[in-house]
Amino acid sequence: MVTGLKTPQPSRPNLPPPPSPNGVNEVEPPNDGHEAVMGFFDHLNELRSRLTKAVLALVIGTSIGALFGAQILIFLKQPYAERFTALGPTDSVVAYFRVSLLAGAILSIPIITYQLLMFILPGLTKRERRFVVSSLPAITILFLIGAIFAWVILIPPALNFLSTFQSDIFKAEWTADLYLSFVTALVFWMGVAFETPLVMFILSLINMVNAGVLIRNWRIAIIGAAVAAALITPTVDPVNMALVIVPLLALYVLSIGLVMIGSRINRAQAA
Repeated sequence: MVTGLKTPQPSRPNLPPPPSPNGVNEVEPPNDGHEAVMGFFDHLNELRSRLTKAVLALVIGTSIGALFGAQILIFLKQPYAERFTALGPTDSVVAYFRVSLLAGAILSIPIITYQLLMFILPGLTKRERRFVVSSLPAITILFLIGAIFAWVILIPPALNFLSTFQSDIFKAEWTADLYLSFVTALVFWMGVAFETPLVMFILSLINMVNAGVLIRNWRIAIIGAAVAAALITPTVDPVNMALVIVPLLALYVLSIGLVMIGSRINRAQAA
């Protein structure tokens, strides 16, 4: 008899874990905030759905704004006492729908912001979702504050400077298209700019930005404010540029302060 050989043991099949005493297998729950695993085309479909809803909200808001287009035109024309000059047969129609689109954008800002955030939210935890969703009313209010700030503080001195600049040489007879493009762009984009501090505060609560990065990139912030001012205002005169750059930089400084507060809150909750 040959000794020293071991009898091979049959392999043990992989069996599922035994059931719990109550008869239900316990499965470890997925990580919080990352339950939905989507493929590339699923993300495209989700983006298409969100964009469709946002565009639909803009169309509905613009339709509502078109109902009050004449009243909005009269209101926006108040700083300019004269009647608008229409150089082309479609200038009045373009001006009418420009203000309707502005009204539609303001009315649909909450829904557009909500759809954008809902596209991002699946990658966030429940705590981060709560921070972002709860900020929607404040974001809308800040947009309105920025629009009012532009209308009350920025537009009167800007129009006064432009209408009286070299008045002995130039006579101010503005077309509706150029006047409204200046006013609506300043009102809308200043409203968007006023949302920046709160957005930065929310990003600091979810560990996506810190004050040190903002402070180190102050030079880039100045250049960005200058570029934004050049895009918002159709003129490059120093008065209008300064009227836009100064509030943008003030909002950037406010963002740094709010990010510091958000980081402290985040560290306190983590501790």
